[in-house]
Amino acid sequence: MGRVDAAAVRFGVLGPLQAERDGRAIRLGGLRQRAVLAVLLIARGRMVPAERIMSDVWEGSTLPSPTTLHAYVSELRRALEPEREARAPSGLLVREGPGYALRADPSGVDAERFADLAVAGRRALTGGRPGAAEELLSEALELWRGPAYADFAGTGFALSEAARLEGQRAAAYEDRLAAAIDLGRHAAAIGELEALVAEQPLRERGWELLALALYRSGRQADAGAALRAIRRRLADELGIDPGPGLRDLESAVLAQDPRLDPRLDPPPARAADTTGTTTVFQTDPAAEARRPAPTGNLPFALSSFVGRTEDMAAVRGLLADFRLVTLTGPGGVGKTRLALETARGRTGDDDGPWLVELAGLTSPELLPATIATTLGIPGAATTEAVAAVLAGRRLLLVLDNCEHLLDATSALTGVLLSRCGGLRVLATSREPLGVEGEAVYEVPPLDPAGDGTELFRSRVAAAVPAWTPDPGDIDRIPRLCAGLDGIPLAIELAAAQCRMLSVGQIADALENRFDVLVDGPLDLPARHRALEATVAWSHQLLEPEEQLLFHRLSVFAAGFDLDAAGAVGARTPVLPSLSALVRKSLVSVEPGTAPRRYRLLETLRQYALRGLDPDDLSQTQGRHRAWALAQAESAERRLHGPQAAELLARLTREQPEFRAAFASALAAGDGDYALRLGGALYWFWYRMGHIAEGLSWMSRSLAAAPDAEPAVRARARLAVSGLSYLAGRPTQAYEAVVMAEQEAQEAGDMIVEASARVYQTHFGVLAGIPLDAPALARSGVELARRAGEDWLIAEALMVQGMLARVMGDLPAAAAVLAEAVATADSCGHDWAAGSSAWAGMKTACDRGDGRRALEIAAGILDALDRHEDVTSRLVLMHTAAHALVLTGQAEQAAVLMGGVDAVGRRVGFSPELMDPLDGPREAAAVRDALTPDRYERLAAQGRELSLPELTAFLIVRLAEYSRRTGSDT
Repeated sequence: MGRVDAAAVRFGVLGPLQAERDGRAIRLGGLRQRAVLAVLLIARGRMVPAERIMSDVWEGSTLPSPTTLHAYVSELRRALEPEREARAPSGLLVREGPGYALRADPSGVDAERFADLAVAGRRALTGGRPGAAEELLSEALELWRGPAYADFAGTGFALSEAARLEGQRAAAYEDRLAAAIDLGRHAAAIGELEALVAEQPLRERGWELLALALYRSGRQADAGAALRAIRRRLADELGIDPGPGLRDLESAVLAQDPRLDPRLDPPPARAADTTGTTTVFQTDPAAEARRPAPTGNLPFALSSFVGRTEDMAAVRGLLADFRLVTLTGPGGVGKTRLALETARGRTGDDDGPWLVELAGLTSPELLPATIATTLGIPGAATTEAVAAVLAGRRLLLVLDNCEHLLDATSALTGVLLSRCGGLRVLATSREPLGVEGEAVYEVPPLDPAGDGTELFRSRVAAAVPAWTPDPGDIDRIPRLCAGLDGIPLAIELAAAQCRMLSVGQIADALENRFDVLVDGPLDLPARHRALEATVAWSHQLLEPEEQLLFHRLSVFAAGFDLDAAGAVGARTPVLPSLSALVRKSLVSVEPGTAPRRYRLLETLRQYALRGLDPDDLSQTQGRHRAWALAQAESAERRLHGPQAAELLARLTREQPEFRAAFASALAAGDGDYALRLGGALYWFWYRMGHIAEGLSWMSRSLAAAPDAEPAVRARARLAVSGLSYLAGRPTQAYEAVVMAEQEAQEAGDMIVEASARVYQTHFGVLAGIPLDAPALARSGVELARRAGEDWLIAEALMVQGMLARVMGDLPAAAAVLAEAVATADSCGHDWAAGSSAWAGMKTACDRGDGRRALEIAAGILDALDRHEDVTSRLVLMHTAAHALVLTGQAEQAAVLMGGVDAVGRRVGFSPELMDPLDGPREAAAVRDALTPDRYERLAAQGRELSLPELTAFLIVRLAEYSRRTGSDT
């Protein structure tokens, strides 16, 4: 008998776990045996070590012997593959190295089918096709039979995966209702929406859709009542205001904005953010295209800025005379807010201001990479590279919270200012940077009787809208602000307590607290001791459960959502305690986020971290690392599919947490964990250009885990290989990928082994290594097919096609690359499809067929824009410039090539260095098509264009060429 066809076995996890073959149910045995299967399904084809399976399945119980696990696996094999002969290798539940893997066809798992349908439905909805969206989303939701992994509710191994799937289910349900509204069935949707908001009262999008449906049904008063109801609920339960979507809708309802009326024509494209919240209003695409591209990244102010008129004038004057101004003062005195308000009012810079928040950064060596990433130049990950990119730009750089990285910040700032004449730096720190030419401005406390009192009353009015001061409060408030030393953070914390205490009670409590802390450590400034008293008093008002959560949340480097708070804080349920911390202004809500995200102000985070018991700190950091790894591994399994764009955005948002997890793991000596995390983040680093950072973490992790398991080392070597290739080091890339294959063979990890085999050909050819490239490429394709992953087959075919082109077999190259594109499209692997198509552009150019190359370019641009892939877009334009020359458009090619060169220098990337075989030839083809003077004049025009403008320029050229020639470009 042969191996079982994996596609014939189907699994259901959207409800109680089930399996069926040829439409007949499979008996899966008892709860623990089913749990083993669930663990393997969650791993999505990856090998799971036997020890990890046992620790997950027997969580909280004595671990069994490996024989017990083997018996469960054998029973599952018999159930899933009844026709398999004894001792014949399994084709479905396979042994790999130290563990097991389930080689299930993704299309045979209902969760995977649901995710693909939900993504397709979202794209149809945002693309203006509500009918198609409704069909796709209805089909997706019909797959659900109950809660995800219902048999294992509350178990640790399924908690994160079930929560992720339930979140996708809620978003898909909301998308389906949005489609119904777009189709004009707003009245029919009201009943479902009312049930939805009753079941999930804090999901703002449901209320937004309900209000819109009511309004379009002629029930404007009910729409307004619904919006008021959610505003009250958010204020009462979370202490927050509605997000921008609800606020905009509320204003539109009150104004009876005609854009809310039911549409008579098919709706145009809708805008959507990465969280899935649809935009109610329609926009004019032409007007959007004319709007200048935003520059800078300063956040919008969320509250009024009180006082500081003289301080702002003084700092502006210093910035006019000095290129480095540092704002100093104790924590909470308002350095950051003064810096932001000053930066917002600045004019005359070419771009910026740019805010770089350093509070969550713990590794000095990552400072250049952090600044580069903020500026949108992830390829410039060293001080010298950042300086080279900024040398020709005029901008203001705001470096916030420098004190814990003082030496690194001082050195980097000195280099940047000495090499970048158009750069000005506004820094905040608890002490000066010590750089030559620095102007230091010590931010003073607020005047208690003036700005301090105004700030207190302003913040109380926001926290308690109906509040009016008692007669005695007029005199108490200035004294209270004086007792707080005029520190804005302390004043705001005290004002927030007016929700439940009178001004007199607050003043009395603060006086007692100051008495306790008056003899605190003498090496702290007096104002800092007063701020510590304020925070300690706020902390004292918490219930024990709230205190514990507050301390544990301090291990987050940046923001976190509700699920993360529960996982790391080890609280079930976590919402009551977290809501209390929000209400008491010890945890901030990031507005406009859905699901809601939270964060601790840095001063509060440091206070909470210092108060965490050492043993509890170690355990909490361990849970944080486990959560971070689960996030990375869950996303990594899907980064080669249709969800890639959303997942890359999510990983970017969580990047500070991954950095914190690396740092705590290496500090604890857990190099094995760091290697696992790096292996999971490899593709994220690769796609987003975090080359230097990824190589740095992997180098330190490999050094810290010399005895790691082969399976872990193999994935780490694969990461080192790919990142070394991007860094322009093909020899190192080849050496690492060869080691990756050897270790993967030892571990029995077929997917990593196949990946390594595939890229040995490409890296070896680039490095000039003597090898039988065609045979190696063929074996890579064969091994990828045996591994059974379509995305990997697409990449293997891509490499084989590239090799055929390099060896001069253009017909074979075109055929193989076409197959690679088709395979990649079938599984939603946009990167492989785009890269294969790019290679197809080169093949067409080799034939002299510039027209075909431009047709291919037109088909790639959309996917690159959706993934915000800067480097791939530049490489595409570089090759497109060659194609323009071939079609008689040398002048347009020179403009494009000049722009590519300029944008590349601004972001620290060179298409010619990344593509050493073809990049120089493409550039020479454009230069040689024109006289030197003519080329330089046209290239200079391109150097004035931004990347979006270059993209628009190429689109226009493609459209004009299409009209002129009648092609499909």
